[in-house]
Amino acid sequence: MKRRNLYPEEIVQLQSQFCHADDWNTVLVPEKFDIEYVWYTRFSGQVELGAFEESLDLPGGMKKHSGLCRATLHNCTLGNNVLIEDVHNYIANYTIGNRCFIQNIHVMMVDELTSFGNNVEVAVLNETGGREVPIYDHLSASLAYIIALYRHRPVLIQKLQQLIKKYADSVASTTGTVADCVRIVNTGTIHNVKVGEYTAIENCTRLENGSINSNQKAPVFIGGSVIAQDFIISSGAMVSDAAKIIRCFIGQACHVTHNFSAHDSLLFSNCAFENGEACAIFAGPFTVSMHKSSLLIAGMYSFLNAGSGSNQSNHMYKLGPIHQGIVERGSKTTSDSYILWPSRIGAFSLVMGRHYHHCDTSDLPFSYLIEKDDETYLVPGVNLRSVGTIRDAQKWPKRDKRVDSVKLDKINYNLLSPYTIQKMMKAIRVLKQLQSLVGETSEIYYYQNTRIKGSSLQKGIKLYRMAIDKFLGNPLIKRLEGIQFQSVEEIRKRLATDEKTGSGEWIDLSGLILSRKALDKLLDNIEGETFSTLTQIESYLEEEYEKYYFREWTWAYEMIEAYYGVNLQTITPDKIIELVQK
Repeated sequence: MKRRNLYPEEIVQLQSQFCHADDWNTVLVPEKFDIEYVWYTRFSGQVELGAFEESLDLPGGMKKHSGLCRATLHNCTLGNNVLIEDVHNYIANYTIGNRCFIQNIHVMMVDELTSFGNNVEVAVLNETGGREVPIYDHLSASLAYIIALYRHRPVLIQKLQQLIKKYADSVASTTGTVADCVRIVNTGTIHNVKVGEYTAIENCTRLENGSINSNQKAPVFIGGSVIAQDFIISSGAMVSDAAKIIRCFIGQACHVTHNFSAHDSLLFSNCAFENGEACAIFAGPFTVSMHKSSLLIAGMYSFLNAGSGSNQSNHMYKLGPIHQGIVERGSKTTSDSYILWPSRIGAFSLVMGRHYHHCDTSDLPFSYLIEKDDETYLVPGVNLRSVGTIRDAQKWPKRDKRVDSVKLDKINYNLLSPYTIQKMMKAIRVLKQLQSLVGETSEIYYYQNTRIKGSSLQKGIKLYRMAIDKFLGNPLIKRLEGIQFQSVEEIRKRLATDEKTGSGEWIDLSGLILSRKALDKLLDNIEGETFSTLTQIESYLEEEYEKYYFREWTWAYEMIEAYYGVNLQTITPDKIIELVQK
């Protein structure tokens, strides 16, 4: 926009409207300037104003004409049709976009070179340090997982830290931005904060050193009495009702409300947190904690539902909070549950009661952990027959509230996948080994500081086998359905695969399920600087997400041959029918 100096008569009129400037020559206005809408305003430093031509529609049917009233501006650039009034202190070093409404705020300023929350190190999992994740605007759960858990590859971590610092340096500025159509009302301090378009900030207490990555399609809402410091809030998120977040990344479509308090935590897409407290947690997609007495501390979760009073302990009291725990995807904790870290809970498990022994059930997914007489009893596989487990798998895709065209987290919702099935295969081996060591008639078996009843062990083996049959049958049927085959050779050709990336072990990268071979290729490319930007890394993860079913068939092909003892290159139609029926 082309701007000019004020005419002498305009300066006189502004002075008559109780306006003041340290130097009127540093106040620039558009060629056509609506001077009658500027009252009681003080200008300091270089100030560039936009046109005041239109009225703004406010909630409740109220209309107000754009303009300035009772405000102090220092080194600011304003877009068109901005309404700023009742700034108790001042606005300094900000570029404010078109059609913004700023009313009744204390102070909004940038006072140094800042990266707006980018490259803030979050001491996740271990409060004393060692697993810090530097956050940035486009951080995904998968990349954060790599940074937090792959510390045994120092070159990798160093490269990723350098890439994030490079990004942070690229967005660093001594001038803040308030993008178009932002509404900021009844708010205290906004200090070194970048505000994305269509953000609504209402009745907020303090925002300091952060980025609000809102957009028109997925606006961000920050509500009453919120305090946020050293943060990044992603598109579509809501932080309100006296929530307090310190050194946190808030993912897309997250809801953090009702006095929830979090520090040094990563909360990824579609998480919902109310009332309770989080400290040094890695909350993967769809982690939910809604109750006042719940404390999540030094843990890694995803698809978790935390019951009221859920709690963990990470202290060796003489050494401090040095322990951490992992609760794998899809698990639940009941009311008043407790886990002593370090522990690792298998995927889709249910934790009931208080568990004072360090346990590792990661190789026995879909289990119950039940407290009885201060001991942990493990019921393997029983959650496979729960209608709630099926309901969970169906509800998560429906509860994905992300409407942004760019989705930061790559989320695989599959209940049964190479990741969980490989665990079940291992679980059968573990349970059968316990049987052979102790005897098939034993009433109690001991495994990883837990107790397994003999009847539960036998049922667990049966349930795991049913799930394996179910999973291995699914891709086989999908591969063949809807095609009219003329010969058995055509069937064998259809089943064949020469893709190798999907073979071997699979992992859950906090929502993204992929093969270890695919991940190792990514890590090698980062270390070798084949991937030299964060965009390349996220594009690779997106590509692996898109290729999931392609990779899954490679894994299933090998497992069908090994598990059922068949050769799919020479398989007969009768054998295929037998497998499908099974």
